[in-house]
Amino acid sequence: MKTCLVVDDSSVIRKVARRIIEGFQFSVNEAEDGEKALVACRKQMPDAVLLDWNMPVMDGYEFLKNLRAMPGGSAPKVVFCTTENDVAHIARALHAGANEYIMKPFDKEIVEAKFQEVGLI
Repeated sequence: MKTCLVVDDSSVIRKVARRIIEGFQFSVNEAEDGEKALVACRKQMPDAVLLDWNMPVMDGYEFLKNLRAMPGGSAPKVVFCTTENDVAHIARALHAGANEYIMKPFDKEIVEAKFQEVGLI
């Protein structure tokens, strides 16, 4: 079974994302900030990461840079999921190693389309 790490400081967003992604036959783990997400990745590298940008402790951008520098950190497909919608933020995320980018609020169809685009489902 594929695994997905949902990284968001909002417990509501994590819960919604978990329900959607489990529907794609993924095992889902959660982290509320980038630092906790890195700890989770050191324990078990996920197949996918659904990643918020703005979080306390360590934001999504810093997490992504750290993830991509880790052994095996180039493997997970990373989908940024955020309210940041300007072109500069999107370009910065993709340059740092994100595979895709979706806007909040999201629904099952949007997540499914992005996961299909990056070859997860």
